[in-house]
Amino acid sequence: MNVSDFNYELPKELIAQTPIKKRDESRLMILDRKKQTIEHETFKNIINYLNVGDCLVINDTKVLPARLYGKKDTGAKVEFLLLNRIENDIWECIVRPGNKLHVGTKITFAEELLKAEILETMEGGTRKVNFEYKGIFNEILDQIGLMPLPPYIYEELREKDRYQTVYAKYEGSAAAPTAGLHFTDELLKKIEDKGIQIAHVTLHVGIGTFRPVKVENVEEHHMHSEHFYIKEEDAEKINKAKTTGKRVIAVGTTSCRTLETVANEKGIVKAMEGDTQIFIYPGYKFKCLDGLVTNFHLPESTLLMLVSSLAGREYILKAYKEAIKEKYKFFSFGDAMLIL
Repeated sequence: MNVSDFNYELPKELIAQTPIKKRDESRLMILDRKKQTIEHETFKNIINYLNVGDCLVINDTKVLPARLYGKKDTGAKVEFLLLNRIENDIWECIVRPGNKLHVGTKITFAEELLKAEILETMEGGTRKVNFEYKGIFNEILDQIGLMPLPPYIYEELREKDRYQTVYAKYEGSAAAPTAGLHFTDELLKKIEDKGIQIAHVTLHVGIGTFRPVKVENVEEHHMHSEHFYIKEEDAEKINKAKTTGKRVIAVGTTSCRTLETVANEKGIVKAMEGDTQIFIYPGYKFKCLDGLVTNFHLPESTLLMLVSSLAGREYILKAYKEAIKEKYKFFSFGDAMLIL
């Protein structure tokens, strides 16, 4: 199976640059795997495709405003992207320009509100960085940091919260679980009022989600690691749906990967915390998942491979062709798909 099997041509004007005014007014493509049909809907009408007793699984991770712009002692401008906290105030960061930021280099951000020193160069070219500040680190980030938008978005994001889900709770992601961006508090309440369980998982999305697959043979690709946890009360909601013959529908590939990491062969999940490198591509047998809410993904990406493993590669590529014809918006701020 080659990476090129998951390629498609996308006109640049269909890459959404800004979020839609009202989250749940985005478009929704419905794929019925049994009937092999394609329907066109508005996202808020997703409730009509969810049944009493189903369990909707959402990822409540919160994106850190992790992009920082600062300067060296020389006045030269630099850019940092926080990836993950190693311990206390020491973080792994992507730094630019990498060839100018050596061990021992000191940087200041926002008139010395935040200071940093590079401790070492890590595998892959990232840096281990120690930060100094007065006050609370996350409050300083909220004040001076920018959202780490994907590289295909070049327009400024005017409202930070539009790159967060309305249920974002636990900070730690370098990117948003974008399938969840379409939900509003009102829509979630309607879904619960209909008798659909909503379970939470937390998976902190890593920057590796944007890294291209660099091998031609799909099976040789190694997934980046991401940290997750699932609580007992949420595991119980998911298991209730599984044991009563109802459906478990994940919101986003991150929720999907969490479920498939922790589920046993019967699809039963347990409360746990850990790291996952699960790589789901065609041929994978799903254990827990019955349906998926997802956005439209980049060509040749692991996310496109994941949805192809659920619905079939040819069916997915047919749906993408239809989406392009109907001028759906693609990627993070784009429209959504429901696979059932």
